[in-house]
Amino acid sequence: SFGFFVAISFLLAAYTLTSELRRKEKLGLLKPVLKKRLTGEPAKAWEFIFSGAIGFIIGFKLVHFIFNYHDLVANPQQALLSTDGNLIGGIITAAGSVYMKYREKEKTKKEKPEWVEETVHPFQLVGSITMVSAVAGLIGAKIFHNLENFGDFMKDPFDALISFSGLTMYGGLIVGGAVVIWFGIKNGIPALHNCDANAPGLMLAYGFGRIGCQVAGDGDWGIDNLAPKPNWMSFLPDWFWSYRFPHNVVNEGIPIPNCEGRHCFMLEHPVFPTPLYESIVCIALFFLLWGMRKKFTTPGMMFSVYLLLNGIERFLVEQIRVNSKYHLAGIDFTQAQLISLCLILLGTFGIFYFRTKGQRAQSQLP
Repeated sequence: SFGFFVAISFLLAAYTLTSELRRKEKLGLLKPVLKKRLTGEPAKAWEFIFSGAIGFIIGFKLVHFIFNYHDLVANPQQALLSTDGNLIGGIITAAGSVYMKYREKEKTKKEKPEWVEETVHPFQLVGSITMVSAVAGLIGAKIFHNLENFGDFMKDPFDALISFSGLTMYGGLIVGGAVVIWFGIKNGIPALHNCDANAPGLMLAYGFGRIGCQVAGDGDWGIDNLAPKPNWMSFLPDWFWSYRFPHNVVNEGIPIPNCEGRHCFMLEHPVFPTPLYESIVCIALFFLLWGMRKKFTTPGMMFSVYLLLNGIERFLVEQIRVNSKYHLAGIDFTQAQLISLCLILLGTFGIFYFRTKGQRAQSQLP
């Protein structure tokens, strides 16, 4: 369930980014670039090797999963990362992949390869942007999580690195964002326009990703909430105020009576369902940003507003959220609070800086 909502969040971010890049190009803020590509080449040895290797891995694991489906369901992580597989399935799929690559190259093969120029529009790069942001973001999220929980990492470094759980949003934002900016500059998309175009989608993706945290119960919940539900929330279900996250994927808490299976635990005390709160707030903030985007004419302003809103939202929710704390000069704070405070300062500075820059540009117009 968590992976499903993460996938949906990437798709939503890709859709909003495509829309914004198209809009900015129509306004003349972004330009397509010309790229040269060599066509008609025969397949190289490394292409056959790469296709065969990928095909072998897919066939090796996929055929094994078909005949051992219960093992996959029981422990997906172990099943995916183990060396168990079907050798015949791997060889057959590898041979098929090599043949398909050969046929593909034969169709476009020319007696003399030639260079052709292609016009690449910014929105046509969204697929690649999504891919690099996903890979870099997941790596960053894993690195920051292990830094935040360094004690747990030292107990079992291998499991901490390969585990599908344990991801820190700000790690993904920082590392993934840096890679996306680099990729954009490399492909003719100015950094500020790139950041502005991504801002609404980042807020929307985060909101939907948190739904996955709520549904899966991955440990990103709040502190104990033993207080009765307020009267003004009487029309809402009880789990909106406090929740024990039954069947959570991290198996935290106490056993659920008469439950059989891998995830038969629920929290001993009800807690604040903070992922749900973040989902509601961030999706609402997306609509706010989406409605404001056409009003910002100075590059960098939209992203600055996003940083400010994102920082405020996360700083506030950390007050009722379970997290590892740092201790410095008698002050207790979480990694997320420190980063969110930096985002608030950066966003505030950016708003004043780009607002002043825009006013100065307007005053210089004839």
